[in-house]
Amino acid sequence: MLRPSVFDLTPDSFAELGAARGLPAYLGKQVLEWVYQKGVVDPAAMTNLSKDNRAKLADIVDFGQGTVIEQQVASDGTLKLLVGWPDSLNPAARDDAVSLPIAGPKGTISSIPSSRQTECVMIPNPERRTACLSSQIGCPVGCAFCASGLGGLDGNLTTGRIVEQAWKLAQLPGVGRISHVVFMGMGEPLANFANVLDAIRTINAPWGMGISARRITISTVGLPAAIKKLCDFELPVTLALSLHAPNDELRRQIIPWAEYATIAELLDACHEWFEKTGREITLEYIMLGGFNDQPEHAKELIKVAKSIRANVNLIRYNEVKGVPFSRPATDDVLVFQEILRDKGVNVHIRSSRGRDIAAACGQLRHEKARS
Repeated sequence: MLRPSVFDLTPDSFAELGAARGLPAYLGKQVLEWVYQKGVVDPAAMTNLSKDNRAKLADIVDFGQGTVIEQQVASDGTLKLLVGWPDSLNPAARDDAVSLPIAGPKGTISSIPSSRQTECVMIPNPERRTACLSSQIGCPVGCAFCASGLGGLDGNLTTGRIVEQAWKLAQLPGVGRISHVVFMGMGEPLANFANVLDAIRTINAPWGMGISARRITISTVGLPAAIKKLCDFELPVTLALSLHAPNDELRRQIIPWAEYATIAELLDACHEWFEKTGREITLEYIMLGGFNDQPEHAKELIKVAKSIRANVNLIRYNEVKGVPFSRPATDDVLVFQEILRDKGVNVHIRSSRGRDIAAACGQLRHEKARS
């Protein structure tokens, strides 16, 4: 049985855990300062703790459960980690799935099946360092253009494993402080509701990573009931809706879960979000060459965008091997943007990052499994 991860613990839960083992109540606060403020996850290096307490800590707390299987660095500075976990989160997951060899202790070789792997990305620019996190292993949605769901869902990440991704990215050389977090990696965040919100609390907390809630974005394919439930979250996070099509018929062709919620139902939930939180929605729109990137699609999208308080992010598709969609032509993207702008829609074209590595969501895991 795995010990609790330090990334799952709060000062209060750490105190409770320690009390059962005869550790002082203040110890948890000291340990979390070492982890989040100094980047130290070796109890032996926590020099303001007694030798006896350091030894006890090593026995009762796991100081990191993820193994970095591969790290990629793009020419634009984007960093991507493929992280393996020690156990499957899905009891039905097959351990004979495609595995990747990794170096074990003393030169031995072990392997972590693809059913235990997630990805996280650090996207740099002069003003910010953005961590893109996964919330699940695989994805239950199965969007036709996305690599994340090609193998289905293998389980929800625990709170600690979500936080650990952000922590690992922050420790990479040259990264420094993470300023923004987006839940746009593998998985549907609102399908792992409780763990994602607890992870955000740790990422936001002064004793944790100390990142402003207003700089944390939850991206969802659209679960109206979950969006309405999120309205009551105590932290002022940003909500992004992965729309990707301007009408239900087109959306159902690429997003299986669109069968369960119409665009009108999603907009109703987004309207409630704005009414309760006062925070604008971001509509994400992946542009697929020849599929949803033509002027008629832009004209339909205007009606959607202007029905709520929203801004639009146009995202040029990053191709995935084995997936039958292509990147849109630059002229088509610019014309699309201009049509929206002419009608007063606040629209931006998101910069493509990490194109020379497998930076698209789920792409690295997918390509490794195919190799």
